[in-house]
Order: sequence, then structure tokens, then C-alpha cells
Amino acid sequence: MKQSTEKLAFSGVCIALSMVLGMVKVFSLPMGGSVTACSMLFATLPGFFFGTGYGLLSGFAYGLISFFLKPEFYSPAQFVVDYIFAFSALGLSGLFSRKKHGLYIGYIVACLGRFFFAFLSGLLFFAAYAPEGMNPAWYSFLYNISYISIEAAVTIAVLLIPAVHKTIYRLKGKFIREVPVPLRP
Repeated sequence: MKQSTEKLAFSGVCIALSMVLGMVKVFSLPMGGSVTACSMLFATLPGFFFGTGYGLLSGFAYGLISFFLKPEFYSPAQFVVDYIFAFSALGLSGLFSRKKHGLYIGYIVACLGRFFFAFLSGLLFFAAYAPEGMNPAWYSFLYNISYISIEAAVTIAVLLIPAVHKTIYRLKGKFIREVPVPLRP
């Protein structure tokens, strides 16, 4: 019970940090989407630390809070794709929580998941905004990759700083108490 409470509390802190860092915008695009101060990193940490279940739940909560703070939606389906699926996809980092280089791979996969749903939303709900003569799929791809890839690249660069990398792994070690496997005689 205590460990579950610690995981939920840590996940809540990560969501709060994601929200605060999401308000620090390097630049914003006119129809939504922005490059922030590594806000997606903190949204992926619950998955990386505790697995996919906690990651998806934290991403879901992050999406709902994002919506409540800045409610922009045009249809229920668009709300689900943009806020529920896209932010929950950040929890995909949990698929790599126990893998070598899991922090990097998990973060990239989470960003790709978020990109996929942002692209899908652009294609399904915002295709009319594509410039005349431009394929809506290409427009959605370019629009969404422009901000998600920049933030992902900046965050990967930050993660490559040894002090940041070591701190994240040290924190993970405090939460994950592995029981050693006894050696056979």
C-alpha cells in the first residue's frame, strides 16, 4: 500500500511539473501545439519509473488537466484524440522501463505516440486548414512534427547531460526496490 501511495504521489508531482513547464513556451503555433521547457519529459517519467499502467494513467490525467486549464475542442471525437489518446500515449515510455537505454527509447516512443495522435487529429479534424493544393496528410504531418520533434530533440539533449541522466536513474532506484534473485547452490 505504501509503495502504491508513493507511486501515485510521484506521478502527481510529475504531472504538476509537466503542467508548469508546459506554460514555459519557447514558441507556439497558431492552431495549437508548442515547444515547451521539456514538459513531455516529466509526463513520461511515471511510465519509465513504474511501468505502462502508471504511465498511461498519468498521461490520461495530464491530458484532462490540460483540457480543463485551456479547453479547446470542436467535437467530442476531437477531444478524445487530442487530449485523451495523445497525452495518454506519453505513458508508452513504460514499455521500456526495464530495458537498456529505456529512458531514451521510452521517451522517443512516447513522443512518437503523441505525434501519431496529433497527426491523426490534424488529418481528421483540421484538414480544412491545409493550404490550397496541399495534401491534408502532408500538412498535418509537417505541422505536428514541427513542434513535437523540436521539443523531443531538445529534451534528448538535456537527458544526455550526465547529471540529469544520473539523477533520473538515481530517483528511479529509490522507487524500484528489486528483490535479488537467490543463486542456486
